[in-house]
Amino acid sequence: MDIVKTGIAGTLESSDLMVTIKESGEDGIHLELKSTVQQQFGEEIKEVALAVLRQYGVKRCKVSIEDKGALDCTVIARVRTAVSRACGNVKYNWEVGR
Repeated sequence: MDIVKTGIAGTLESSDLMVTIKESGEDGIHLELKSTVQQQFGEEIKEVALAVLRQYGVKRCKVSIEDKGALDCTVIARVRTAVSRACGNVKYNWEVGR
């Protein structure tokens, strides 16, 4: 999927996260993570987010995640929603990755 606009999903409430996905003129996925649990779970959050992006076939974008202690299922849901919004989809494909 090609990123055509900025997609945002989530909140900055406790146990949630905000994901912002933007176009990138460079190849690859550039991910920036700020998390209240970075020391314990930072790498896992990044791995989960990157796995979702790969499932959707995203090859180039800038991703910013601000995490407030979200569980993996929340990370997956927020990244899926942000990707769909960034690609301009009006119908979400929730079956990807199942």
